[in-house]
Amino acid sequence: MTNAGQPAPDFTLDTEEGPISLSDFAGKKLVIYFYPKDDTPGCTTEAMDFTRLADRFAAADTVVVGVSKDSLASHAKFAKKHGLAVRLASDPEGRVIEAFGAWVEKSMYGKKYMGIDRSTFLIDRSGKVAEAWRKVSVKGHAEAVLKAAEALA
Repeated sequence: MTNAGQPAPDFTLDTEEGPISLSDFAGKKLVIYFYPKDDTPGCTTEAMDFTRLADRFAAADTVVVGVSKDSLASHAKFAKKHGLAVRLASDPEGRVIEAFGAWVEKSMYGKKYMGIDRSTFLIDRSGKVAEAWRKVSVKGHAEAVLKAAEALA
């Protein structure tokens, strides 16, 4: 499980614009957030909140990337439908999701299953995790992440 103060796990993920890796963001701040599924109510609200604040994240020299197991085609449809301004990355095998500790046992109606824990990581310019949010409640979350990114040198 990845926590604040630790080096961020190295990763390579596919996006519509091509593959991205942790090293691509050296010298910048990176917000990587994990979400369960494209075009579901909570995930849509979260992506739209990050999109609404995209200019302020850019002004804070911070890149925002959302990650789920959905395909690039699903991400493209989701982004187009909602006019999203955040980059969406696909992790179909869940390797990066697991590396960050966002693949967890969940429970619904007494049934246990494995799924993505809505979680967010703010990575500093040197590649260390500056902040980690787990079991995220969507309301006000993007604003809290922005505040942390703005405060980070």
